[in-house]
Amino acid sequence: MRTHLSILDQTPVITGHRASDAVAATVDLAQMADDLGYSRYWCAEHHGLRGVCNPCPEVLLARLGSVTRRIRLGTGGIMLPYYSPFKVAEQFRMLEALFPGRIDLGVGRAPGGDQRTAQLVAWGRYDPELFPRQVMDLIALTRGPLPAGHEATGIPLQPMVDTAPEIWMLGSSRYGGSLAAHLGIRFAFAHFINAHGGEEVARDYRAQFKAGADPVPHCAVAVFAICADTEAEAAGYAKAVDLRRVEMAYGVNAPIPSVQQAQQWEPDEQARQIALAERPRSIIGTPPAVAEQMLHLRDLYGADELIVLSVAPSYQARARTYELLAEAFDLSDPTPGGDSSS
Repeated sequence: MRTHLSILDQTPVITGHRASDAVAATVDLAQMADDLGYSRYWCAEHHGLRGVCNPCPEVLLARLGSVTRRIRLGTGGIMLPYYSPFKVAEQFRMLEALFPGRIDLGVGRAPGGDQRTAQLVAWGRYDPELFPRQVMDLIALTRGPLPAGHEATGIPLQPMVDTAPEIWMLGSSRYGGSLAAHLGIRFAFAHFINAHGGEEVARDYRAQFKAGADPVPHCAVAVFAICADTEAEAAGYAKAVDLRRVEMAYGVNAPIPSVQQAQQWEPDEQARQIALAERPRSIIGTPPAVAEQMLHLRDLYGADELIVLSVAPSYQARARTYELLAEAFDLSDPTPGGDSSS
């Protein structure tokens, strides 16, 4: 059984590097993923954070499309409560016009930053309670038809194209899975955010699914993984991830720690306990061990696809992770445009 493997990229800013380096690394990684046979390349949206630097994934996707040839490109995801669904539909229709049949529109409800930043991005109008209506509008505006009496009726939505993006709901709780099932769209569960209970969310999503934009349920699980050539390297990467997770727990807004920083870090007992509690969200090791755990999660979730987020302590380690996973999952001989029909 071939496993469809994709990439979620947060465009991390690693200590000692600039945001421009992070963006350049994203462009390089997308090209490599296209060559290696990954199915999708998704960009995440974040605001006001020093460790990740992509507040506008829809802009970066246009660049990635120009340097790739077949991989699907998308968002993981657009934080819809900030925006007008009409404007988002226009943006993704444009991406479809540029790269027909290759665009995914993943949406989420989380702010992608703190509440103060959220209000700044949304000009004081951030209201996640409107999210279900926004998603319904977005589906109608990108795929049609508009419901009777919709305020956009009769307004040309440009560019008028023959293809439409795949719509995905992103979530880390029962809420996202239930909404995706009710609306009949694809669902990706963020195991890298919540490592507990996701298999039940995925099972309920399938059981509750009603045909809508998609005729049948389609589920992916997004995991955090770092692969290393040796166990010693993997241990160094794991300590850097521990440091990052502790910093996040303490509210430290900083770039991604390097291996050198992690080597100098001497955690106290509280920090050790935080790191221990966070470790189920990560899969770090040599390729056989990482692949085995990823396949276990695929089977546990009954997932159609695996999406890999790798926030490694160096850009070289991140690229090597995806090279090693491509070998472990035998992603050679990719199909044009990606294969999302599994």
